[in-house]
Amino acid sequence: MSNGGQNPTARQIMERGLARRYRKERHFRALGITASCIGLIFLVLFFASIVSGGHSAFSQTYIALDISFDAQKISGGDTSPEALATGDYAGLVKSSLYTLFPDVKGRSDKRKLNRLISVGAEYQLQDKVMANPGLIGTEAQVWVPAAANVDMLVKGNIDRELDERSRPLGDKEIAWIDQLEQQGLLDRQFNTALFTNGDSRDPELAGIRGALMGSFYMLLVTIALAFPIGVAAAIYLEEFAPKNRWTDLIEVNINNLAAVPSIVFGLLGLAVFINFVGLPRSAPLVGGLVLALMTLPVIIIAARASIKAVPPSIREAALGVGASQMQTVFHHVLPLALPGIMTGTIIGMARALGESAPLLMIGMVAFVVDIPQSAMDPASALPVQIFLWADSPERAFVERTSAAILVLLGFLLMMNLAAVLLRRRFERKW
Repeated sequence: MSNGGQNPTARQIMERGLARRYRKERHFRALGITASCIGLIFLVLFFASIVSGGHSAFSQTYIALDISFDAQKISGGDTSPEALATGDYAGLVKSSLYTLFPDVKGRSDKRKLNRLISVGAEYQLQDKVMANPGLIGTEAQVWVPAAANVDMLVKGNIDRELDERSRPLGDKEIAWIDQLEQQGLLDRQFNTALFTNGDSRDPELAGIRGALMGSFYMLLVTIALAFPIGVAAAIYLEEFAPKNRWTDLIEVNINNLAAVPSIVFGLLGLAVFINFVGLPRSAPLVGGLVLALMTLPVIIIAARASIKAVPPSIREAALGVGASQMQTVFHHVLPLALPGIMTGTIIGMARALGESAPLLMIGMVAFVVDIPQSAMDPASALPVQIFLWADSPERAFVERTSAAILVLLGFLLMMNLAAVLLRRRFERKW
């Protein structure tokens, strides 16, 4: 019943307020859905650009050559291991190419023809002969890697319609490549070199194995230092430390260290571990020490949160049956908090795996070809390898940069998935 021109009743005021509240709730929900959709769109675009630019790097163009392993051509007839190790395998490649293209006579054309084959072909033949000396005196068809420009042309990354002066390959070279393809001597195969080789100036030979091993050794050093120290510090601060201004100061500094930019830890590592202690530059040991300092506050905070989440009744029950405080912590509290501690540790390690700024400060930006065999050998890391390749002007390095990013993202996704699975597997409901 209307009350005419009188003031609204309490019910009407309540209904208007509810209507406004529901309207604001719908608007907020719509904004949240919109923000989520925008974020999802950008994420899809990001992955699409990385995949589209990097998937072709997982295949490599190879050319089949009929190689005559003539000892006279390789080492002047000397078949000793020392002579075979220093033989002229580049001459075998050139001889096979000249047999395929007998019409190529001029010196300039021969140089162009030789540039169709990667410089890694001669080392591949050398490895074959050293692994199986019985190849001497035989003839075999060997698939050797093509040069980077040939690989880019086959993958469609070089426009054939451009003027010859604007292309890295001339009309003659494209005609030779087409001839090889028509004869079935050119094929795209899985790029094993991407995962078995170290870095190289030649894109078709460049791989990420050296960077992967460098990252592996660094993470070993990081987790060996950061995990026990971080968990021990968390247990002490949460269970044993007295509550006074000193522990408050320590807690504030730990929280502040977790927010310090990573490059500051790189400067610290440069000043302490390299300049003061004298450890070698570019060594995974130094990188692991720097990343351990950076990861330590994250592990301490995650471990303290997990220990604090254990119900007080667990501690009270253990103390009530006669357990000491040390027994209560290590026999009851720590096992229940371990899933959360491990989750925080894995997330901290995933962050360390993706860091490049602190590693640049300690010299891990160096060009390293050899695969590191220990934590003291010069090495690079996967994020730094991506940084180096992204700075290279060659088109072939662009796709390898995207491929390395895909590998790095794969490792990060696996580490985060492991954290989720550990939490779901061991989490206890109270």
